[in-house]
Amino acid sequence: MRKTKAETEETIQLLLETAIKHFSKHGYANASLEGIVAESGLTRGAVYHHFKNKKGLFLACVESIQKRIADKIEQEASTSPDQWEQLLLGCRAFIATSIEQDHKQIILMDGPAVIGWNDWRQLDANYSMKLLYSQLDQMQQNGYFPTLSVESLTHSLSGAMNESALWIAEQGNRDLIEESMDVLRVYFEGLKKLS
Repeated sequence: MRKTKAETEETIQLLLETAIKHFSKHGYANASLEGIVAESGLTRGAVYHHFKNKKGLFLACVESIQKRIADKIEQEASTSPDQWEQLLLGCRAFIATSIEQDHKQIILMDGPAVIGWNDWRQLDANYSMKLLYSQLDQMQQNGYFPTLSVESLTHSLSGAMNESALWIAEQGNRDLIEESMDVLRVYFEGLKKLS
């Protein structure tokens, strides 16, 4: 019997949620498809049908988390009408969401190694960096930092935030988020002077 589109989507979401729990708890190398399908109540065939293999399932988990992070960035940034505050809130949301327990192992630690640096960077570019570029471009159109390349600025800030998130995740100390934000505030004060 063929599944409806809604049933298929429900199966995919169940596999993703279960896999995210397993990959974040055990890491990619130690998570097993057997454990994932047993907890989800599905079969290996469902994994192979929707994701081809363990790596395909992991890639889908990375993309799902990237989307969650992007959603959180937009949600937090939209709480202020001030563009500088939007930028700061979005950056903080990126770092804080990236290091959440069910995210950090997958996107920061295993992601680049398992799916490859280029694919990992492309996913980051499709979600978080896209939002960052859009914010910076809009700010430049409003007269801020007119002499800077928005693309270069996006890559520089994205790199700084990814490295901060990785460092905080490795330290296991969420208090370091505020230290990183203090540094970003100094960067932004410098950018303001260019306007």
